[in-house]
Amino acid sequence: MKFARFLHNATTSYGIVDQRIYPITGDFFGEFQISQEGYEPDKVRLLAPCQPSKIILVGLNYIDHVKESQSAKAVPEEPVLFMKPSTSVIGPEEVISYPDGVKRLDFEAELAVVIKDRCKNLTPSSVSDHILGFTCLNDVTARDLQKKDVQWTRAKSFDSFCPLGPVIVEKIDLDNTRIESYVNGKPRQSSNTNQMIFSVERIVSLVSQVMTLLPGDVISTGTPAGVGPMKPGDTVEVSIENIGTLKNYVKKV
Repeated sequence: MKFARFLHNATTSYGIVDQRIYPITGDFFGEFQISQEGYEPDKVRLLAPCQPSKIILVGLNYIDHVKESQSAKAVPEEPVLFMKPSTSVIGPEEVISYPDGVKRLDFEAELAVVIKDRCKNLTPSSVSDHILGFTCLNDVTARDLQKKDVQWTRAKSFDSFCPLGPVIVEKIDLDNTRIESYVNGKPRQSSNTNQMIFSVERIVSLVSQVMTLLPGDVISTGTPAGVGPMKPGDTVEVSIENIGTLKNYVKKV
């Protein structure tokens, strides 16, 4: 099943995506009913597919990215966690703002997990019961500020620095799924989730030991090799097998 959040005639709704987009009534994260009347995709505007209270991300979780970033001996012993604020989220076809004063702005294609319910202290074996599904995320990063600050909060947290979407897919093959990025149609990253150092189950379990997770929260699982800069005027895409393509446009603030 594919879930979407969309705008139609100035009304924001959640829906199920098939050939058409069928609105739902009820609790998107619980019991809901699917309308018999659907909209043609070109009659709606897709929004970020959820509204997380927080976005938790993992650094250095693909072995190919670790190798391009630093010595292979520096493979982390446990997931390296950081966060983005909810105000950084934008949806498909929206603008990534290039902040004034930033000298290098990078794309990072990532597979993101959307949490289904309030949960805490999960074991890895119980994680799947609390996942609504998976979507694409672009971990936009002001690379010069990241290097300057050492810690990552400022570099990762500007408004529009968390493109998310286009839909949430209930199930994918976590052990063998292609993940790619493109800038102006040219391939930049091409890898597979089989390159992950830490599994989705371990990452979500670890995060839940630290903080209570709420419905719609997003946990992103790291980026593969090939990250690089974007400039104003660029079109950047994150594409994940069996999920779809998240497209955004870079513009100067």
